Amino acid sequence: MKLRHVILAAALSLLPLSAHAGAKLADFALADRIKAKIAAGQPLDIYVSYHDVSNEFAPFMKTGVERAATEDKVSAQFIGPVGADADGQISEIETLMGKMDGLAISSVSTDALAPLIDRVIAAGIPVVTFNTDNPESKRLAFAGQDLVQSGREAGKLMAKVLGGKGKVMITTIDAAAQWSLDREKGAREALKAEPGIEVVSTLNTGTDPQKIYAAIENAMLANPAISGVLSLECCSTPAAGTWVERNKAADKVKVVGFDLLDQTVQLVQDGNVQATIDQAPEKQGFAAVDLIVQFLKGQPIENLDTGVGVYTKENIAEVAKK
Repeated sequence: MKLRHVILAAALSLLPLSAHAGAKLADFALADRIKAKIAAGQPLDIYVSYHDVSNEFAPFMKTGVERAATEDKVSAQFIGPVGADADGQISEIETLMGKMDGLAISSVSTDALAPLIDRVIAAGIPVVTFNTDNPESKRLAFAGQDLVQSGREAGKLMAKVLGGKGKVMITTIDAAAQWSLDREKGAREALKAEPGIEVVSTLNTGTDPQKIYAAIENAMLANPAISGVLSLECCSTPAAGTWVERNKAADKVKVVGFDLLDQTVQLVQDGNVQATIDQAPEKQGFAAVDLIVQFLKGQPIENLDTGVGVYTKENIAEVAKK
C-alpha cells in the first residue's frame, strides 16, 4: 500500500468523539449578570485559557481566537500560563471569574483543572474545552483532535515509513500531560500491532528548544540502533528532523511527528521528516470561542472533531504555498 493510500485511510478511519451531545442553554443555570448582558445586547467577554502560551503552537490558536472574536462580535481574550503550570492556570481563571461570560480551556492537567471547570460551571458560566479535553469535568463540549486516534495514525505512519521493522523512540515535550499520554497510548497501540517494530523508549525532552535538541541528540548517541523517531507534538518534531539533517541520516532514521511549524514544513520538503500530522490549531481556536457564542445564543452545541490532516513530501507543497 502506498503512503498516499495510508493518508486516505487515516482520514476515513476517524471516529466521532464522545460527547455531552447537544448541550442546551435551556438546560443550563446561566448567571444573572450574563443574562442581563445578553438581554441588553452588550458585547460578551469570552476568555480562552491555553495550557502554555509560550510554546510555538500557541500563536496558531490565538489567530483562530481573534478571528472568532471579529466574526462573532465579542471580546475574546487569549490567556494562560507561561510554561505548563497548573497552579498558574487555576489562579488566573479564578481571578477572572467575575469578568468572564464564557470560558474555553485547554487544561495543563485534567485532574487539577476538572474541579475548577466544575466550579466555573456552578457559577453559571458556560465552559467548553479545546485542544486538550477534560472529559471528567462537566464541560459542555470539546473542540479538537481525538488524541488517541491521532496517536494511532502517527503509529501507523511510522510503521509504514519503516517498512514494518525497526526500533522506535517516542519523543514528547511533556510526558506527564494528559494530551501526551493519550497520544502515546494510540501510537503504542498501532506500533504493537507490528511484530517487527520495537518501541525502545519514550523521551521526555522538556519545552526549551535547545534542550529538546540536546535530549534527542544524546538519546541517538546512546542508542544508535534507533531507526524511527515518533514525535507526539509540535516542538520535538523539528528537533528530530534537524538531527537527521545535520547527521545526513535520512536514509537511516525516519521521523513522523505533528503540526505545521515553518521549520517542520521545510524538513518534510527536504525529506528529513517523512510525515507530519496537522490538528488544525486555528480551527480549534476559532471553535473555542464560537461554541460558547452559539450556546449563549440558544443554539445546541456538540463536540467538534478537527480531524487528522497528514502531510508528506507528496502534498506538503499545499502548506508551503500558504
